[in-house]
Amino acid sequence: MEDIYHFIGIGGIGMSGLARILLKRNKHVTGSDIVTNQVIEGLIKEGATIHQGQAKEHVPKGAKVVYSSDINKENPEFQAALQLNCPLLHRSDLLAELLEGKKSLAVAGTHGKTTTSALLATVLVEAGLDPTFAVGGVLPAFKSNAIFGNGECFAFEADESDRSFLKYFPFGAIITNINKDHLNNYDNNFQLLIESFRSFMLQVESPSHLFWCKDDPFLSNINLLGQTYGFHPESHWKITEARQVGFNMIFNIKHQKDVYTDIETSLTGQHNILNATAVFGLAKTLGVPETSIRKSLKNFKGVLRRCEKKGESKGVKFIDDYAHHPTEIKTTLQGIRTAIGANRLIAVFQPHRYTRTKDCLGLYGDIFDSVDQLIITDIYAAGETPIPHISHQQILEEVKNQSSLSASYVPRNALSRFLSENVIPLDVVVTLGAGDITKLSSETISLLERYE
Repeated sequence: MEDIYHFIGIGGIGMSGLARILLKRNKHVTGSDIVTNQVIEGLIKEGATIHQGQAKEHVPKGAKVVYSSDINKENPEFQAALQLNCPLLHRSDLLAELLEGKKSLAVAGTHGKTTTSALLATVLVEAGLDPTFAVGGVLPAFKSNAIFGNGECFAFEADESDRSFLKYFPFGAIITNINKDHLNNYDNNFQLLIESFRSFMLQVESPSHLFWCKDDPFLSNINLLGQTYGFHPESHWKITEARQVGFNMIFNIKHQKDVYTDIETSLTGQHNILNATAVFGLAKTLGVPETSIRKSLKNFKGVLRRCEKKGESKGVKFIDDYAHHPTEIKTTLQGIRTAIGANRLIAVFQPHRYTRTKDCLGLYGDIFDSVDQLIITDIYAAGETPIPHISHQQILEEVKNQSSLSASYVPRNALSRFLSENVIPLDVVVTLGAGDITKLSSETISLLERYE
């Protein structure tokens, strides 16, 4: 009997990528989601059968049912799978199965995973290695978040948020950083998160293909075998010079006796120099020609929702970024500030999840100092139950206490109107967050274009 895979919540970025790989392997894929989107429409065109809404009758008998950590065990399709004795696979279990027999290359870290894994995938594809990849964002160059290839390499994101990265034993890996995030899944114990990263790093098969950031103090304390990268003077792959030209970064790397000068990447901010350096080092170690790596880094088309230019209206430019942790917000804004010069920069921040907001209190004070005006809106719950006394207000007070920045609160449903009435030509508006804030640019542009 042909294997059937049924995905509960198939439209999610992680789930859809695995579904796409299965389709390319000629597997029968079905699924469901509460709402439809472009990802789902693409999967249907590729052969998937997808239902809108979730109901027990959507689950085929004998199907392997795939779910993610976001799926409640009371979900009708999860319950139907139990009643039908269907094999249940967490998304990470399916990914682990797909990695079997491949030279798997993981990218892990509290943040930076998607950009780094997308860079790595792009380098491998353009070097002609015909890899498989599954990343947490859509790559415009491939119009997809996943590709199935016949080559031996498989580049993927290893997710620490739910501890599922501990299920993988990759050939090689890049570890970008460790920060206080998703602590609700680590018994609110940061040390447990750090120890989990240590365990994951020990599971990497080839230490010479394990790259970790020397600039990160927690990774440096772990100090396992592998190759280090960063601005730190003791890094194996040391960034010796870096400069920003517009929205591009140009940098030099020293490795042993070799010096690689004027490497260019079409990404903004020092955090992305770190990401690109890790990919450069790992790709070189894998035997990818330097000229090919340079070309891929320079021509990289980016990832949707990572410093994505959303459009322009009435002389106002709009940028959208997925950044939602204080560390990545700060570096993203610094990069945009350098790129746009003296133009007024307006940041609109939508905090993501009550648990993350609670865990990150104390880290927000100066992270917006690169902008001229800050607007904070309501927390995007992402399905969480609100935590009493945790709201946008704590962030706003923290910023006002530690910065002279002009900061204010505007409700989510009033944001587009507020912006359309207050922006002026040459302004740059950047929306920040992992929720529906991504829609704000198009909402505001639509209003601006109604005006004379």
